[in-house]
Amino acid sequence: MYFKFTFCPIILLLWASLSFAQNVNVVIHGAASIAKTDDNFVCVTLDWWPAEKCDYNQCPWGKAGILNLDLRYGALINAIKAFNPLRIKVGGSLQDNVVYKVGEVSSCPNFMKREDGLFGFSQGCLSMERLDQFNRFFNHTGVKLTFGLNALFGRNESQTEKGLWIGNQLSGPGMGAKVDAKQYGKDVIVLKNLVKELYAHPETQPKVLGPGGFYEEKWFNTFLEVSGQGIVDGLTHHIYNLGPGDDPNMMNKILDPSYLNQVSQTYKGVSDVVNKFRPQLGAWVSESGGALNGGSKDVSRTFADGFWYLDQMGMASTYDQKVFCRQALIGGNYGLLNATTFVPNPDYYGALLWHRLMGSTVLAVTKESDPNLRVYAHCAKKKPGVSLIFINLSKDRSFNITFSNAKPGDAGKPNYEFVGKQNREEYHLRALTGDTKDDIVCLNDVPMVQTDSEDIPAMDPKLVDASTPISIAAQSIAYVTIRDFEAPACV
Repeated sequence: MYFKFTFCPIILLLWASLSFAQNVNVVIHGAASIAKTDDNFVCVTLDWWPAEKCDYNQCPWGKAGILNLDLRYGALINAIKAFNPLRIKVGGSLQDNVVYKVGEVSSCPNFMKREDGLFGFSQGCLSMERLDQFNRFFNHTGVKLTFGLNALFGRNESQTEKGLWIGNQLSGPGMGAKVDAKQYGKDVIVLKNLVKELYAHPETQPKVLGPGGFYEEKWFNTFLEVSGQGIVDGLTHHIYNLGPGDDPNMMNKILDPSYLNQVSQTYKGVSDVVNKFRPQLGAWVSESGGALNGGSKDVSRTFADGFWYLDQMGMASTYDQKVFCRQALIGGNYGLLNATTFVPNPDYYGALLWHRLMGSTVLAVTKESDPNLRVYAHCAKKKPGVSLIFINLSKDRSFNITFSNAKPGDAGKPNYEFVGKQNREEYHLRALTGDTKDDIVCLNDVPMVQTDSEDIPAMDPKLVDASTPISIAAQSIAYVTIRDFEAPACV
């Protein structure tokens, strides 16, 4: 049983009010978009890891892996349905160690610890019965599905180069195994032709995405040159820019704006490759958990992780990344849901608000202020206006925000000061007690806890007089929607 708070402690409000406030004018460039995301930009993963997957003297996966997850829990079903729809990618490192119980495959074992196995495990098997269970589950919850295939089946590890896998079957790169880029390009051509053969009608034909793994400029360019136009529908890559999950400096990295900015070079590199080869679905971050090897047990499931996670989604969208898949929906320390209770962690609510509020059209914003204030703007989702996310990394400084509307076509002219007439819709996220390592988040001073029926609680905005500045408290996150902001890009 969980103690259900009905309000956030008043000590937090007093602490926030005592922080030093800085006035900031944010200029929204609404004349034209700078990028476009998919309508279902927010994505999560389900992974194959068994309960025996351990890192840093802990085993945080429990029964959350694909072969073990109990799909009957109402809390799990409701958490997915709340997105209406949620994009889920089934896959992960062990997908290259999965066999499917079809054809001549007779036995269907689970993963077992094995020192000489890929990632320390034997092969595991996906039965058609289990696949049918997931198919019914995904249909029931309205999931948009991406399924990762075994890219190493039929291959053997090279005897001369550790980590390189060779052979004549379908192949692909990964974080623990790699395949020559030219060979992988040839293999994906074979896969694409197979998909066309099995799904004759273009409107029902699955898209082929690849390669996954970490971005390497030379490898990605070679792969796309060999595969050619019209083969790879979307270019996928992984982001784990916080490093090992046991790094004692994890919090310092998350709260350091210069550190968070470093990964922009990866996004730019991937964007440049996409602009060169023009895959239909653009670039996808197909897996990102922040910290490697299951995440950080002290940070990944807390409010603090949202400073990294939501900032990454904001940054990725400005570089035209179409989809951002969080590792994971459930499992490890970085799951959006608790691996045992299915109770949402703070990042779940941040992701759900993004999905509901931030549209696919990305706008530029400029400001002159402390770099600890991060700001991203999109056209509002489904309704008029613009939506913004503010991320305040500062421990002792709040910000009072006013707006200007950039004049299109003439950088030398002064911007229009914007004062709205309709009430703003504000969603302020804070840690329950003010300690960013809390695992309960407050939305507009109301703790986010599931209802007695295991539903996601109401997430209503606070309506605020448009003539007043927006106040962003120290170490808090806020979504703001302005319905009467005139942005031609959003018409």
